[in-house]
Order: sequence, then structure tokens, then C-alpha cells
Amino acid sequence: MKWLLFILIMTGLIMWWRFAQIEQNGRSSAKPAKPSPKKESPPKTSKTASSEPQSMQQCPCCGLRFPADEGVGVYCSVEHQRAIDPKGWWGMAEWVKSPNYDERPSGMPVELVLVHHISLPPGQFGGNYVADFFQNKLDPKAHPYFEQIADQQVSSHFLIKRDGQVQQFVSTLHRAWHAGASEFFGRERCNDFSIGIELEGTEDLPFQPAQYAALKDLVTVLKKTYPISAYAGHSDVAPGRKKDPGIHFDWQYFSQLAGIPERQLPYGLNKRV
Repeated sequence: MKWLLFILIMTGLIMWWRFAQIEQNGRSSAKPAKPSPKKESPPKTSKTASSEPQSMQQCPCCGLRFPADEGVGVYCSVEHQRAIDPKGWWGMAEWVKSPNYDERPSGMPVELVLVHHISLPPGQFGGNYVADFFQNKLDPKAHPYFEQIADQQVSSHFLIKRDGQVQQFVSTLHRAWHAGASEFFGRERCNDFSIGIELEGTEDLPFQPAQYAALKDLVTVLKKTYPISAYAGHSDVAPGRKKDPGIHFDWQYFSQLAGIPERQLPYGLNKRV
């Protein structure tokens, strides 16, 4: 009986050991699951701006090259815009170039500013008739008066409109054709040594405050650039032939506004007929 119990126990142990061996062999022979591959992020590349080359421009006052989206208009700074550039153009004016000019006598300094008035048609303001006249583009059929003057070739360096807008027609380095037959204290041909400034106006009406303000700004920059020693009206240098700027131009107010000493107004501070 004891032997039978012993045999049964041994048989159970053998069977258990055998089952354990089979289970262990099955686990070791099983293939391990492959880990899911990691998604690699694409290599980081530095983004290079594919911007086009910047458009550059050159300041006409100092020659500095700068990006077109910087500066003030065609100038590199407000200071240079407000100056007369080396080619004789003022950055604060609208440039409307006239063909009616020639060279000043060699070595001739610019010493005189002549003030004029003009309106086309006479007594009417606005429009582009004055600019057309100075550019030889005036249509003689646009107004009866234009038939008398359309063939004339004249110009002025500057025109100040009623609202104070300034147009420049001729470089200050060149001789504009504005004074005609003229004499300044024994010196003939005033165009040789003067700068002509036209005010849009007539003999019958006062000039506008905006015109005086613009004239002051223009004269201030001119006397910084040239050895201006005198200011006069067209009638002062062509008496009997011309009447502009006329009785409504206030020389005393202009002198005070622009800081011009009385000695530089040789024809006086009184209004002239």
C-alpha cells in the first residue's frame, strides 16, 4: 500500500515537472513582438528668406544710397529734402522742368532775388496754364489772351501758387528767362545774377498768407545756399515796363517774416505801384 502511494506521488511529480518544462520551452521559442518604429521628424532646416534684392535709390543732396522704402521721397532725410541740392533743385517744390533757360556767365554769383506776379488767364487762378506757359505748351486756342503770348519763351525759377504750393521750373544753377531787359543799380541783364520767384496773383488783389509763408521758407533756404545780398520787385529793375509784384505786395511784412534786414531791400519797404 505504501509502495503504491509512493509510486502515485512520484508519477504526479514527474508529470508536473514535464509539463513545466514544456511550458518553459514554449515561452522561450516564441518570437518577441517588434516594437513599432518611431516616426522620425524631418531634419530641421533653417528657413532662408528668399526675398528679392532691395530697391535702392540715391539721395540727390548728398549722394547716399538707401533702400527705396526708407528716407523721405527721393531724399535720405527731411534735412536734405529741405535744402537746395547740388544740382540746384529744392526738395520741397514740385519739379516741372522748363526748357527756357541757359547757362549763367562763368563765375557769376547769385546775389539777387526778384519777386514777380503772374496769373493765366489774367485775373484767374488755379489750373496748369502758368506751367504750360513756362514749358512752351500753352494752347493758344484755350483763351483769347493766350494767342498773344503762346510763342514767347519765358520761365522763372519758382512759382508760388495761391495755396502756398511751390513749383520749380529751372535749376537755381541756371539762368531762367524772367527779368528781360532790366537794370539793378547799373548792372544790366539781371537774369545773369538773380533768381526769379513768381507769385500767383494780380495787381488788384492781396497775396495770400500761405504765399508769404512759402516765400519765407524758399528765401530762407536760398540765402543759406547763395550769397543773396538784395531783394527787389520786377518793377524795380524794369520800371515803366513792368508793375509786378504791385501795390499789394507787402515788403515790410515780407522783410519781418523772412528776417531780411532793411539794407537788403535797396528800393525800400514801401509798397510800389
